[in-house]
Amino acid sequence: MPLPTPLADAIDRFEAGATVPAAAIAGLTSAELNSVPVPGTWSIQQIIVHLWESDLAAVHRMRRVIAEDLPLLISYDESAAATALFYEHEDLARVCRLFEDQRRLMAALLRRLPESAFARVGIHNTRGKISLAEFVELYVEHLRGHLKHLVRKRELLAKPVKISVP
Repeated sequence: MPLPTPLADAIDRFEAGATVPAAAIAGLTSAELNSVPVPGTWSIQQIIVHLWESDLAAVHRMRRVIAEDLPLLISYDESAAATALFYEHEDLARVCRLFEDQRRLMAALLRRLPESAFARVGIHNTRGKISLAEFVELYVEHLRGHLKHLVRKRELLAKPVKISVP
C-alpha cells in the first residue's frame, strides 16, 4: 500500500537533498572551501563534512527506531567532532558521494516501510521522544538550515550560488 502523500513527500524531499552538498561546493578552490569568511564559524568544508557526519548519525538513529523498541539515541558534540576528526582534511568529493549514497539508500528503505512504522519512536537524550516521521523532516530541515549559511559564505567569497533544498 502506498504511503500517504505527506510521508511520501517528506521522503522525496529527504532524498532530493542527496545531491545538494556536491552542488553547493561546485567551482570552489581548496582555499575557498577552507576559508572562514565569518570569524568564529565553520568553513564551507567543515559544513559539508558535518552534513555527512550528521546524516550518518541520523540514518543510524532512524534504522534503530525502525528495528528496535524505544531505542536510546545519544547526541554527540558536533564542534568537538569538527576539530578532533580533522574535517579540514577530508576528501570532499568522497564525502559528497557518501552523503548522496546514504540518503538514497535510506530513502529506499523508508519507501518500503508500512505507514505504521513512521509512528515508531526513539528516546533522544536531549530531544526526548522522536518519531521516525519527525526524523525525516528534521533532517530535511537540517540540510536546509546549513545550506543557508553555506550560501551566505559563498556570497562573502564573491562566489554566489543558486541552490535550494526542496
